[in-house]
Amino acid sequence: MVNTLIRIRHQLPGRTRLSLQNEWNPGTIESIVRSYPGVFSATYNTETKSILIHHEYFIHARQLVQYIHHFHPPKENNFSYKRELLFGVSALIVDLLIPARSLLGYKQLLRPGAILSVYASRNILRNGAGTLLHDKKPNADTLSSAAIIASLLKGNPRSALVILFMSTLSEMITELTANKTKNYVRDMMNLDISTVWKVDRNGVEKKVSMQEIKPGDEIVVFEGEKICADGTITKGSASVDESSITGEYIPKDVHQQHEVYAGTIVTSGNLHILVEQVGNETAVSRIVKLIEDAQQKKAPIQSYADQLSERLVPLSFLLAGAIFLTTRSWDRVLNMLVIDFVCGIKLSTATAISASIGKAARTGALIKGGEYVEKLAQLDTIILDKTGTITKGKPVVKQIIPYTGFSEREILRYVASAEEHSSHPIAEAMVNLAREWNLNLPEHNHEQIEQIVGHGVKAVIGEKEVLVGNRRLLLKEKVEPAGLTFISKLENRSNAVYVAIDGHVAGIIVIEDAIRDGMKRTINQLRREGVDEVVMITGDKHQVAQEVHQELQLDRFYAEVMPHEKARYVRDYKNAGNTVMMVGDGINDAPALAYADVGVTMGGKRTDIAVEASDVVITSDNPLLLGEMVQLSKRTMSTIQQNFTITIAVNSIAIMLGAFGAIAPIVGAAIHNAATIGVLLNSTKLLLKEERVQWKQPSQLPTTSLVESA
Repeated sequence: MVNTLIRIRHQLPGRTRLSLQNEWNPGTIESIVRSYPGVFSATYNTETKSILIHHEYFIHARQLVQYIHHFHPPKENNFSYKRELLFGVSALIVDLLIPARSLLGYKQLLRPGAILSVYASRNILRNGAGTLLHDKKPNADTLSSAAIIASLLKGNPRSALVILFMSTLSEMITELTANKTKNYVRDMMNLDISTVWKVDRNGVEKKVSMQEIKPGDEIVVFEGEKICADGTITKGSASVDESSITGEYIPKDVHQQHEVYAGTIVTSGNLHILVEQVGNETAVSRIVKLIEDAQQKKAPIQSYADQLSERLVPLSFLLAGAIFLTTRSWDRVLNMLVIDFVCGIKLSTATAISASIGKAARTGALIKGGEYVEKLAQLDTIILDKTGTITKGKPVVKQIIPYTGFSEREILRYVASAEEHSSHPIAEAMVNLAREWNLNLPEHNHEQIEQIVGHGVKAVIGEKEVLVGNRRLLLKEKVEPAGLTFISKLENRSNAVYVAIDGHVAGIIVIEDAIRDGMKRTINQLRREGVDEVVMITGDKHQVAQEVHQELQLDRFYAEVMPHEKARYVRDYKNAGNTVMMVGDGINDAPALAYADVGVTMGGKRTDIAVEASDVVITSDNPLLLGEMVQLSKRTMSTIQQNFTITIAVNSIAIMLGAFGAIAPIVGAAIHNAATIGVLLNSTKLLLKEERVQWKQPSQLPTTSLVESA
């Protein structure tokens, strides 16, 4: 390894730290050390310029030092567009200063300008010849190589240089777009954290290297700092900017027992966090890998563009041969060689797909490959799971209906007091509403609270006997009959909790799994994007499903569906000739997600199994991203079709003009490459930032009376 300074900092059996400075990046250094037999892990610290190595006990530090000194990593791709263009400009200047004398045929290649032109074009010539020799078929660079050599033989290095300049420019645009897409999320999610505050066994905070943090440790993150690991809050509350994970720019309020993720920022407050995942296991690292993998997966239209390009290259050679046989004009032959459809079609398609995946990632949606961009544009049917997808998956109080003179606030005070220490989600919903209303709960003796399994709670609160539960509990405790008549009128209400105080019915609390904010708007947006049918599928009872169906005006719903049956419904819709997107979040949705043309998981409560089975992952709870992804995919496919049309039209006209000798080869090359650059720029427009309508979550709980007469 060149220019390497290595010093042993310390060594213990199986653990070595080396001070190491060289020109390689940390990832390269780590991979070099990990390649040594017996090394388990290697972590480079950019702040201390040292590398921590865990290895077999028999390995000595001197062996590692010697190995690193003599290691020669594979050469990186040092292709420099600036250098190639500089050689091209030099060739042009030399050709102008040293004009051709009476050189004929291959001797034209001996001109100083021609020699520099060949050197400047060496990458194009190498790739063109290599593909022809190894794969036995020509590519776009083969065509360009033939045009460059023909131009030089004709004694016109300037035509060759135009081909070089324009080809290099189009490659630059393609690479810059791909890098911008690839690096955007990586830069946005870059932890860039070298030290962190760790809490030791005595509760003392100590600043340590990030590399020393492991699962099970407790760390402290202060206001303005970035969280370095995935974990659960053990103490403190704060507002956390999770835009790097979810795409939402409104900070999220978190407190004890909430999960937080590496790469997010504490905008206010301080947090104690129990570390669960670090390094490559964090959510942010998995997201980056997902995006990078997605860019390698080709869409069908990309494969079509590649196949079309392969067919058109031989056609260009045939046209050139036919023109030469009929006209004996080298200028017209050159026009056939310098003008082709390959670059515009192939490069612009790949650039559009890559830009689309990058744009989706910026908004909080991870598309796992180009083929799903294409399928999203073809959707006509969407199947939505209810719980956790259409709804929030968390019970809230919808309504409090009083009876016999009790007020809403009075009922809630007694109920919240009785349920205060229950972990049941419905109990938590009622207690949360009491807190929001700032109710003072009556004092009670915990020993006088009885949990009756399958019925509810019986408690003594402030010398009053309180019953909170279902109708069977009230019948069992012989509540006065008049109140039971009131209850019977509302028995069909979903998830109703009945309340009785001192033997008299006090009222009913209606619980619901609230529909996600923005879901109605999302469905309308999907319909505008050409989705014909929106279907809901749920394991809930028919009446509950029907209420959601009516509120959202869905086309169809299926209730009381078992988890394994969801996949059958998806398969039936596909067999009917529909292109289906399934949206879910749980383990029970995974088979259906896998069967769908496009499986989508959405929301912060999504399971790992559902994420693995899906093709698109929406990392936030914002349903509007569903419509945005469909809209983006349609815009992408429209852009690709535009590029096809522009490329074919412009190059066809140029070929006709060249065949009739109306334009010189240098003009033909300029037209062809200008068209290629134009469609590439058209594809990069997909990356441009558009003003998004910000999704803002309104208050989830009612703050006013919602009395309904019975």
